[in-house]
Amino acid sequence: MNDHNINSEPAISHREILHQTALKAPQKSGVYLWRNEEQTVLYVGKAKNLKNRLTSYFSGSKDIKTRLLISRARSIEYITTDNEYEAFLLENNLIKKYSPRYNINLKDGKSYPVIKITKEKFPRLFKTRNIAHDGSMYFGPFPDASALDSFLETLHEIYPLRRCKKFREKQFPCMYYHIGRCQAPCCKKINESTYSEFIEEICALLEGKGAETEKKLQAQMKEAAASLNFEKAARLRDGIKAMGILQHRNIVETFEGGDRDYIASWREGESVSFTVLKMRGGKLLGRDNYRTMSLNEDSEIIPEFMASYYTEKDLIPPEIFIMQSSGTEFMKRWILENYGISTAIIAVNENSPSIHKAALGMAQQNAREDIVRRIRERGDFPAMEELKKILGLPALPVRIEGFDIAHIGGKFPVASLIHFYNGNPDKKKYRYFRLKTTDGIIDDFASMKEAVSRRYTRLMNEKQELPDLILIDGGIGQVNAVESILNALGLDIPVAGLAKRDEEIYRPGNSVPIQLPKRSDALRLLQRVRDETHRFATSRNQELRTKENTVSPFIKIRGIGKKRSALLTSEFGTLQKLSQAAESDVMEAIKIPQEAARSIIMQAKQLAQEQSAMVEKQKLSLSTPGTTKEKAARSKINEDLASAALEVASPDKI
Repeated sequence: MNDHNINSEPAISHREILHQTALKAPQKSGVYLWRNEEQTVLYVGKAKNLKNRLTSYFSGSKDIKTRLLISRARSIEYITTDNEYEAFLLENNLIKKYSPRYNINLKDGKSYPVIKITKEKFPRLFKTRNIAHDGSMYFGPFPDASALDSFLETLHEIYPLRRCKKFREKQFPCMYYHIGRCQAPCCKKINESTYSEFIEEICALLEGKGAETEKKLQAQMKEAAASLNFEKAARLRDGIKAMGILQHRNIVETFEGGDRDYIASWREGESVSFTVLKMRGGKLLGRDNYRTMSLNEDSEIIPEFMASYYTEKDLIPPEIFIMQSSGTEFMKRWILENYGISTAIIAVNENSPSIHKAALGMAQQNAREDIVRRIRERGDFPAMEELKKILGLPALPVRIEGFDIAHIGGKFPVASLIHFYNGNPDKKKYRYFRLKTTDGIIDDFASMKEAVSRRYTRLMNEKQELPDLILIDGGIGQVNAVESILNALGLDIPVAGLAKRDEEIYRPGNSVPIQLPKRSDALRLLQRVRDETHRFATSRNQELRTKENTVSPFIKIRGIGKKRSALLTSEFGTLQKLSQAAESDVMEAIKIPQEAARSIIMQAKQLAQEQSAMVEKQKLSLSTPGTTKEKAARSKINEDLASAALEVASPDKI
């Protein structure tokens, strides 16, 4: 083992010494360990080429967890191996030995719950994850803990067993006796033989022999009924039903037969959630979720997880379906050498059967929801802390407000305002603004100015709390426009813009964007805010557009109601055609005199001219600052409008 400890040298930073250690590493496969000042192992990794992997930690922009690892490390050690598979084996052993903070290690928290029946005169039944050699009986394990809880609750309803942890004789029974959930053996209200009969029936239920057990219990139930022992028959009936629920909770019957696992992951920054769907006999019998942190590359986290997850031979099915192909050969060999099992590890891709794509998609969705739930429950503090540091904010961005503009060719311009608190949406504070100054034209800068001005003028007047950060969906132009309004209002609120093309972050007065790594927690939070503002603005614009499309333009003509509007729509279709119609045709269509027909035609000409003027105004607005070629093209009045947007929007306007 090569040990490169860092000595305290004022002239050279810890980071530089670590970097020098990385540069001196051999170009061979092996394992490396990061240690802190107390020589505690922080992270263990493997590499096909130690030098390339270690130097990669010091090149380019890294996410906050990688930067924290480097800042806390004081030494790097590495062990060379003859090949990459040996490195994989050594990495797995060292992770189990040291349990590093930044590695996946599920061993301690992975045990499944079992049912324990204590070895006592009047045994107790309960769920546990600890198996002791104390003479008690254990049944399980049960992958679905929530299903087990429901089953145990049903058992206690059927069988009135004692609940107290320590058995001692009493004069008066507890509450469970009075509600019929315990026969109070502590007060000698049930004899030992009857109580033992209950335990024997429960043990029969838990034998776990599937159809054989159920057939045996069914026979006992019929025998009890024939003997007029209806209480026992009812207990067995309800027990069989409860056991069926436990065994088949969340069963999916549409999968083809066979035993297999589907493993998927979802990553948000350094946090990773893994979901394992356990198929047995073509049925989904369990789902395991694990949250952890990992600094490994995305291509390596599934093999690392599998090495921690499959710790017992009985857990390994004949087939394991995963999201990627990298590392599969190592895992096959590792399972074969450690457990003597030849397991097929299959990477699912677009050409795989739809049944496997559906199952893996279900697993990935579960992993994603687990990560989202963690963020919602605990707040996205790592992202907020990174954002504060990167943007140089005066305070943690606990309250973030985001703005976006949506319109269709300048029609129905809407600004959305969304509010995030502790990194999560606070939908009670969502607002939208039906813009007044830009109705009929395409000017995103002016639209953003109006929305921001209205929002923060009101907050100031009502003395409400201001946000810690404002995020704009756009580039430097939109950011500077918002900053000018805040300066005019005398407000000092930090502003940032997120440009969608390259996910670049812009700050006021600085045309050089900030670029963060894709795995950055801060970038992920900004993307969530930006995407939510766009969704909210677009949905409101669609509502207004739908409302407009359901209202006939003929309604705007004086003297025309719903019925006559429908007749004109059927006969002429558009205001333009009505304005060019003969008076006699209008008279015939809606049965009116000549004077009224003449008035309707004149009004139709005026409204048609207003429509044409609006279109020309929209086209002219495409050459004004604040309109990007992307947003103009998105307006989609027609192909000419989109083409005009591309022609007149020069790079300095983007």
